[in-house]
Amino acid sequence: MQKRKIPMRKCVVTNEMKPKKEMIRIVRNKEGLVSIDPTGKLPGRGAYVSIEPTVVQKAWDKRVLDRQINATITDEFYQELLDYVTHQKARMSL
Repeated sequence: MQKRKIPMRKCVVTNEMKPKKEMIRIVRNKEGLVSIDPTGKLPGRGAYVSIEPTVVQKAWDKRVLDRQINATITDEFYQELLDYVTHQKARMSL
């Protein structure tokens, strides 16, 4: 039986390689809109962040995502991302 290859992605905050399932993709489309991409399939410039509230907070504090996807990201978006990650983390631990 052949083992399935697990897709790995690098967190732009911690520079850790993790399975794609443990990451959340943030994407900026052609119009410059930044959104959370749970599917990992939306077109545009993407960056992966660990599903870890402390990592998202660090990204917010240091404005890591702004530089990675070359866009100005609002505090509201970072708060939405933090809420999303906190919710996902809670679901994963069940």
